[in-house]
Amino acid sequence: MTRPGGRHTQPVQHEDGQRNVVVHRDPPTAHGHQHGAGPVPIGAAARWVVVTVLSLAVAAVAIGLAVLWPSAAGEHPIPIQFRSADGGAMRTDTATVVAQARAECQNPMTGVAVDAPQSLGVAPVVDGPCYATTVRLDSGADKGRFVLLQVPTNRAQSGDGPGQPRLDPATADNPAPGQPTLRVDNTIRVSAVPGIDGSLRYSFFDFARGPAIIVWAILFLVAIVVVAAWKGLRSIIGLVFAFAVLGVFTLPSILSGHSPVAVAITSSALILIVVLYLAHGVSMRTSAALLGTLVSLLFAGVLSWLAIRTMDIAGLSGDQAMNLQLYSGTISMTGLLLAGFIIGALGVLNDVTITQASATFELAAAGEPSRLATFRAAMRVGRDHIASTVYTLVFAYAGSALPLLLLFSVAAQPFGSLVTTDQVAIELARAFVGGIAIALSVPLTTAVAAALVTISPRDGAVPAGR
Repeated sequence: MTRPGGRHTQPVQHEDGQRNVVVHRDPPTAHGHQHGAGPVPIGAAARWVVVTVLSLAVAAVAIGLAVLWPSAAGEHPIPIQFRSADGGAMRTDTATVVAQARAECQNPMTGVAVDAPQSLGVAPVVDGPCYATTVRLDSGADKGRFVLLQVPTNRAQSGDGPGQPRLDPATADNPAPGQPTLRVDNTIRVSAVPGIDGSLRYSFFDFARGPAIIVWAILFLVAIVVVAAWKGLRSIIGLVFAFAVLGVFTLPSILSGHSPVAVAITSSALILIVVLYLAHGVSMRTSAALLGTLVSLLFAGVLSWLAIRTMDIAGLSGDQAMNLQLYSGTISMTGLLLAGFIIGALGVLNDVTITQASATFELAAAGEPSRLATFRAAMRVGRDHIASTVYTLVFAYAGSALPLLLLFSVAAQPFGSLVTTDQVAIELARAFVGGIAIALSVPLTTAVAAALVTISPRDGAVPAGR
């Protein structure tokens, strides 16, 4: 006999007289997926659309590299702040702090290399207005010799005259603003400037952070590789590739006079294509994330242009921007600002899109009955991701602008005037553009990934390209 749903039942007589019923399912129809006979084939059209679009993107990146490749027309002049007295590149040597004492300022031996510390003529003075710091040169032409560096304290810059800062006892012995805090055994870098007589004069340049940076880099590598295994190692290789692109192509191309926006888009696309496939493997899952990221990056570029135009952002409020404008007036600061927006959106967009693509494929594999159901389930994950990422984005920019915010908090100016200044507007525009790009990337990437999964109503889903 036949029961509803196309199932046939047949009584079976056992030796104990009991009757059981065996249920027979109908044979698979021409549309076998309607009865769970097999998985629904991947959408061939969606697959070929993705492959075609990504192939065109790769071709466009190749053309962009060929057109925008930096020219080899001589070296660029050295900026003034990095130029030595003779017009060449600034020379720096390493040195170690060997002694320190409070003393009077304006010692005539400051910056002169001598064979013995006693030749520096340091006379300790209790509560002296300067720190007399003796350093031993560890490299350069005067290696092994000693140099005196003087660091003024707040006491040296205070006074009772009009316009002079009052002395605060709590900070009187601290180095003056902009001066380094040096201690014995510190390793530093000193700049070497040729004097009139040909001898070198030395002054503090920066701290030597090489060993500390190497240690932290090793800890970073170990943490990533231990937790993420081979994927983590591939992501580190991709990160090295990304910095290589910035150093070999992006920066030289902009200095050669090419459009910063075109260079940024080409660089970002190249980095995304290589890094995503390197870290996550060649698959439909990765291709969905890549396509979503590339399209979202284009949206971010358009949004950045609109934000800069509508907010009238000049990008000249920072010291680096002003120095660059003085160095090369041919570089468009607006274009450079826009390029920074585009490159800055790479990381957060990559994070969101790869997570969405993975979530979509895993949800399909867990047994979602259709692509629409898979899309809806993945979007629920995506909404949570958007909410958390927006916080990350905004607070990251707020943290980088914390010194500026502290200055504004005591500026005694209306809040509306402060948040509309060029410096704050840049950070707000970054956050706004990044947030909108994230919100657009989630449904876009999810839709692409949902179109690429393979659905099996009976046995669950098997993601394509795994």
